Amino acid sequence: MFQDKLILRIPGPTPIPPRVQQAMNHPMIGHRSGQFSKLFADVAKRLKPFFGTAQDVYILAGSGTSALEMAVVNTVGAGDEVAVLVSGAFGERFAKICERYDITAHRLNVPWGEPIRGEQLEAFLAEHPNVKAVFATQCETSTGILNPIAELAQVVRAKSDALFIVDAVSCLGAVPMEMDAWGVDIVVTGSQKAFMLPTGLAFIAASERAWNVIDNRKPQAFYLDLKAYRKSLAEQTTPYTPAVSLIFGLEEVCNMLEEEGLENIFKRHELMRDMTRAAMKALGIPLMTADEFGAATVTSLDPQGKFDAEELRKILRTKYNMIVAGGQQHLKGKIFRIGHMGYCEPLDVITVISAIEMALKEMGVDIPFGEGVKKAQEVYINHV
Repeated sequence: MFQDKLILRIPGPTPIPPRVQQAMNHPMIGHRSGQFSKLFADVAKRLKPFFGTAQDVYILAGSGTSALEMAVVNTVGAGDEVAVLVSGAFGERFAKICERYDITAHRLNVPWGEPIRGEQLEAFLAEHPNVKAVFATQCETSTGILNPIAELAQVVRAKSDALFIVDAVSCLGAVPMEMDAWGVDIVVTGSQKAFMLPTGLAFIAASERAWNVIDNRKPQAFYLDLKAYRKSLAEQTTPYTPAVSLIFGLEEVCNMLEEEGLENIFKRHELMRDMTRAAMKALGIPLMTADEFGAATVTSLDPQGKFDAEELRKILRTKYNMIVAGGQQHLKGKIFRIGHMGYCEPLDVITVISAIEMALKEMGVDIPFGEGVKKAQEVYINHV
């Protein structure tokens, strides 16, 4: 009877609010009509506060990876050297995109679950003085780490002339991003995470410094030519066919987020993070990241042999119709990850923790039954 009541707690795609679903059911309109132009220009402007920028935000039809590639191909090219900060699977994706275009990617690798620190980046830039761009990931979804972007931006500004380009796909709209104030040159995100939409839109903003580089480069791409998007946005349109229904949904997302307010959004996500982490500690399930760098959008857990993460996920899926994420690359089958972003509230977190406790009991794992829920409730009550 309740099989359609899926409890989706992965770090993207995230649940879609009913009012956003309804907005996407708006009758189709012409994508070159005056009605669409007004809608499109309005939502593009309303995205700026989430980026922390006075610069224009460009919207393209594509996944977050399309905008990652856009950030690469518009700023650097074959033979150039770049630094890629790798603290998990998605930092490595930036490196792979660069190498596809014959760009020399120098990787600053840290163990998965640890952040990139400013002193590490400073030493790395001293070893690679010719890099033209530094690529970083704000929230590394594969480990639940939140890298200190403001600190890293300060180092890039002080120690090089490189552009600083940030993948904020799995956290923008849920955690602070002050692109202008921090000195970040390009920020990229997608629609299916904190923006509570289906996959299919990507957003990108560039600083004046970045535009000075872009304007002096011959475009390497057709669809991903950022100058084409700038020209079209000035005319309140897109260079290629937009995802009209998703733009209607984005308008409603902007309404919802503005109603809640940025500071309240950030506090809600921090609360859900703190509830999840307190619960897991109470159950004796090791966290992959230190509290200081734990992401507000996803929490990664490493059972370290205490139980089978995949069996836990299977029980949650088959018995409770709840989906939590598994590990990626070398962590596949070893860890599990709980997404808590977007259309998610503290009571949803308590539901997840309760189901995990029941699944672990069914598996015969010795846990202090009920303690996880209790700790999460205490964090919630103290916050309220």
